[in-house]
Amino acid sequence: MLALVFVSDMESKLETHVVLLSSPGLGHLTPVLELAKRLATLSNSKVTIFVVPSLSAAESLVIQSFMSLNLCRIILLPPPDISHLVHADAAVVTRIVVIMREIKPAFSSAVSALSVPPTLLIVDLFGYESMDIADQFKIPKFVYIPSHAWFLALTLYLPVLDEVVKGEYVDEKDALFIPGCRPLQLEDVVDPMLCRSDQQYLEYLNMGIKIPMADGILLNTWEELEPATLEALRDDKLWGGISKAPIYPVGPMVTTPNRPIDSNKSEMFHWLDKQLSESVLYISFGSGGILTKEEMRELALGLELSQQRFIWVVRTPVVGKSCHGSFFTVGNDCNDERLAGYLPEGFLGWSNNMGLIISDWAPQVEILRHQSVGGFLSHYGWNSTLESITHGVPLIAWPLYAEQRMNATLLVEELKIAVRSKTLPSKEIVEREEIKLMVKRLMDDEEGHAMRARVKQLKLSGEKAWNHNGSSFKALAQLMR
Repeated sequence: MLALVFVSDMESKLETHVVLLSSPGLGHLTPVLELAKRLATLSNSKVTIFVVPSLSAAESLVIQSFMSLNLCRIILLPPPDISHLVHADAAVVTRIVVIMREIKPAFSSAVSALSVPPTLLIVDLFGYESMDIADQFKIPKFVYIPSHAWFLALTLYLPVLDEVVKGEYVDEKDALFIPGCRPLQLEDVVDPMLCRSDQQYLEYLNMGIKIPMADGILLNTWEELEPATLEALRDDKLWGGISKAPIYPVGPMVTTPNRPIDSNKSEMFHWLDKQLSESVLYISFGSGGILTKEEMRELALGLELSQQRFIWVVRTPVVGKSCHGSFFTVGNDCNDERLAGYLPEGFLGWSNNMGLIISDWAPQVEILRHQSVGGFLSHYGWNSTLESITHGVPLIAWPLYAEQRMNATLLVEELKIAVRSKTLPSKEIVEREEIKLMVKRLMDDEEGHAMRARVKQLKLSGEKAWNHNGSSFKALAQLMR
């Protein structure tokens, strides 16, 4: 019945073929797959997804699981060799943009070879340079930003900031002004804005210039989550000269499990079943986040001081300052014995009674929806953030890279469903005493109970957005019409 809202009897006689392009990395692939699922099930559209895969074992499992649904066709584009184009230590943003730039000829050829011509093209944030392929077919082109409205506002306004601010953004005296939106504090600027001479800044700036050329912009948020920011972005007096592209908030797009729980993970769920309701803290730093050995040690000792039950997804610590070292390889490192060597002496003995340590990867959505989980210590990637909100779980902020500091500020100061450390994890080590206090605030104190109540209201809000006649349901219907 839902499809009747999207497609009239006359329109249904014409086959709608939506083509989506996803850049590498679970953080980009997951929201694209969920959007494809919505399009295929709610609009009676034929959907083809082009994916540039990474070396991630977890990503491969996600793709295989999605393909088993037989909702959409997935075509893998061979990753290009970019070793001669970027330095080995180039930022993740730079590497992804260059990959997507180099893949453009292969993508264009593959789209041309489709037996059913496309009628709509949707590219994700990093695939923006492939938008003009839509012009070859004379079809609409859209950009999907798998993040929130405040991030979109910063991205669109960056070309103006580039002209106004003369030095480094982090050296400014005051917060950065964004029309009609919360000002951006200097400690919250996204990674590409930390150094204007770095290639990732130029790539990000180019996004801000090119994205408004789309026929529309999709966002992984919903009207009720960010009403003021969305209203500002639609105000012609504020934004008309910068971007006229219509904005379609179609979130929350989060992973919906479609496979039984892994047999080798069943021990974890047996353990969860024995715990009290909302008594367990889940700890994970997403598909890319990695701590240093010193950070791991302080987190372990902070947990021990808090006496809090937990599930912690642990990865081999990073050497140096790179905190997104598993972005392209998550799921490849599963050596429990080696990981144990990085934890404080005696910690494993204590944790045998208080928690579980999972190496490298865990079924996050299945964990968050378990009734025993009452908090999430997260890196604040937007996918993980939405997964936490849509399961009614408040958070502890541990932002590491990308736009995660913005995400933390949004949830702590505006939505008030999270706590964060006074120490910025991306700059300094958060020490054990501060970790203990954050865990106590979220899991035991009245402040944490209030956050839990607020996040459950947001959970209901997200569900209503995708109900019949909900805001996100209507936004996607409007786009398809």
